[in-house]
Amino acid sequence: MALREVDDCRGVLKVYSDGSIWRSPEPSFKVPVIDDGSVLWKDVVFDHANNLSLRLYKPALATCKKLPIFYYIHGGGFCIGSRTWPNCQNYCFKLALSLQAVIVAADYRLAPENRLHLAVEDGFMSIKWLRSQAVATEPDQWLVDSADFSRVFISGDSAGGNIAHNAAVRLGAGSKSLGPVRVRGYVLLAPFFGGVQLTEFEKHGPKDAFLNWELIDRFWRLSIPDGDTMDHPLVNPFGPVSLDLEPVKLDPMLVVCGGCDLLRDRAKDYADRLKSWGKDVKYVEFDGQQHGFFTINPNSEPSIELMQTIRDFITQYST
Repeated sequence: MALREVDDCRGVLKVYSDGSIWRSPEPSFKVPVIDDGSVLWKDVVFDHANNLSLRLYKPALATCKKLPIFYYIHGGGFCIGSRTWPNCQNYCFKLALSLQAVIVAADYRLAPENRLHLAVEDGFMSIKWLRSQAVATEPDQWLVDSADFSRVFISGDSAGGNIAHNAAVRLGAGSKSLGPVRVRGYVLLAPFFGGVQLTEFEKHGPKDAFLNWELIDRFWRLSIPDGDTMDHPLVNPFGPVSLDLEPVKLDPMLVVCGGCDLLRDRAKDYADRLKSWGKDVKYVEFDGQQHGFFTINPNSEPSIELMQTIRDFITQYST
């Protein structure tokens, strides 16, 4: 029988009828890296067993001695993406300068070779790595000379937002298990959630959306554990077998989504439910914007406004 392609994820991941997988060495976003020297960066291995690295960034000329730490966990439907992709690197440059922060961009194992829950565990492992640096007798001076471990914010984009949510639930308010590292808040950028019951916008939203329903469905099929559904607890925070989040104490949260993003209804429902239970959650929606608008067009007016929103959030919860 002839080998045929059964799944294609933005041309950089292909799955074939015999189960074999091909990954492109090239990113799906072919844009130049704009590295003008205003931000210093380096790679660090945080999980030797699984050969996982993170990329650290800091302003070359910082405005103060110790800077807050801001995690940026990339998206890609749990199937594609990397800290090394130019769109990710360029956005981290902007984050470091605009937020005046140390940025931590961690990779995680990708599906379908590594299905959930592994990406979520890898995200948590990258946060534990930060604690290991905070308590090390011989830490990485490049990091500790600039970073304020008592002002940490965990952010994630799309699938990274899902990872950030799961970290927030696991750590709880105050992140006492990470001491002396203190997580002050979470920024969920168009978090990648799902569910068996589709939202109205998933069913009737624009078919030509940057993240259309066909691609959403493909990402979930390739990343959910075999035999499970989109009501898996790591996919649907409010599913029939998910943890009851009402009694869970959570740190402050900023949830962001574009008005034309098919994930919009889920992001808003997530924020609204948490707020109804007394959680400190702010939801911000950017009219007319697609999924990932802030990395696709980082110099647009909505992207600049979002950066200010994130900066205000960090300032509010840094004390």
